[in-house]
Amino acid sequence: MTVGETAAENGSGGCCHGTGPGYATPLEAMNGPRESVLYVTCVYSGTGREKPDYLATVDVDPNSPTYSKVIHRLSVPNVGDELHHSGWNSCSSCHGDPTADRRFLVLPSLISGRIYVVDTKQDPRAPSLHKVVEPEDIVSKTGLAYPHTSHCLASGDIMVSCLGDKDGNAEGNGFLLLDSEFNVKGRWEKPGHSPTFGYDYWYQPRHKTMISSSWGAPLAFTKGFNLQHVSDGLYGRHLYVYSWPEGELKQTLDLGSTGLIPLEIRFLHDPSEDTGYVGCALTSNMVRFFKNPDATWSHEVAISVKPLKVENWILPEMPGLITDFLISLDDRFLYFVNWLHGDIRQYNIEDPKIPVLTGQVWTGGLVRKGSPVVVVAEDGTTYQVDVPEIQGKQLRGGPQMIQLSLDGKRLYVTNSLFSAWDRQFYPVLMEKGSHMLQIDVDTEKGGLAINPNFFVDFESEPDGPSLAHEMRYPGGDCTSDIWV
Repeated sequence: MTVGETAAENGSGGCCHGTGPGYATPLEAMNGPRESVLYVTCVYSGTGREKPDYLATVDVDPNSPTYSKVIHRLSVPNVGDELHHSGWNSCSSCHGDPTADRRFLVLPSLISGRIYVVDTKQDPRAPSLHKVVEPEDIVSKTGLAYPHTSHCLASGDIMVSCLGDKDGNAEGNGFLLLDSEFNVKGRWEKPGHSPTFGYDYWYQPRHKTMISSSWGAPLAFTKGFNLQHVSDGLYGRHLYVYSWPEGELKQTLDLGSTGLIPLEIRFLHDPSEDTGYVGCALTSNMVRFFKNPDATWSHEVAISVKPLKVENWILPEMPGLITDFLISLDDRFLYFVNWLHGDIRQYNIEDPKIPVLTGQVWTGGLVRKGSPVVVVAEDGTTYQVDVPEIQGKQLRGGPQMIQLSLDGKRLYVTNSLFSAWDRQFYPVLMEKGSHMLQIDVDTEKGGLAINPNFFVDFESEPDGPSLAHEMRYPGGDCTSDIWV
């Protein structure tokens, strides 16, 4: 069997019914092949280890002899990049184009500003470096730096949100366009229509809308989190509504004091739906945004995670810190993490206005048993949370990035947020690195449980403990693919 045949069989080729990449609909994607490998961005930047970051290939096939192990490492050629998020050159948005091919994984480097392009098709289990887009090229043509989220467009271009200018000022942020050969084309948004802050974005073509979120100024967040910087206006609390694909800023939604630091943003997968959510990290609220009859957009708090009253921490109250979330492909369930509290939650969102908690599991956090931090209950008593050991190992850090299997039954979890923040809140990650877990999901009644048979420990990596961040399947997933 050839590599190409293997890729098509396990979903790595991303082609379906002889047309373009991905799937015709989100529901069709749910019937796609089970994942066999995961690509994971792994970071040495900021850890004190002068080694290049790398893309790890993890075997997630339970019938494989190398199940739950790193089977390949593609090191990038530079040191100090801080690999972070990733996206595809082509996804289900190009499904109708038989000439499109989901082949290249795009890896923006948050600190250095480089963008690496990785070929996953020649050997899906051992991807290779295809091209490097240098930061000097991006800055000279667009002024953009600190690249973050990349999505493919139906046009064949790749769009990357950038969080600032080369000096770390938020005012220089905007959206970078690369062509299908990964050459810098320019900015996507119209002149004078850049947002105040940059971070994540999602587009919904049937509603001719793209909405982006806002982390903060790179000159602030790269130094670690300082609450004073929020008061100083160096962090965001807005969503930016753009016309799609024209790039005109149509509306700015001020989320106010309930929407501080809105990070990951997703529309529902059904391309006809005109609603979605954004996870607001600092205030730990899931905010729902929706279209009004007059074609303007509004927002409301859909889920609120109460801060915990604590002792022996830097503040008297600890936010959950919602740093990642996703939506199942059938739009039935929403999952999010509380990086500081340490739990992962599952909500039924069949009524998007009224999410219902259906599952919760603790995989770390700062209030676990054995931690110096204790929670103070309303009656004045104190408590801590039980966190299980997996394969004899104590779980470290808190749940951070998540990725869901196409069928919605397996949730993969890593625990690194960003090296400077990892060092500040979970210094153990600097010493022992990350790990990856698999959570078994009950998609009938709801419920989450840690799978004891899966544990990838990045403490024992050849070049020393590394920080594991975003995960991707070769055939696409619910956080990479957009339907048109």
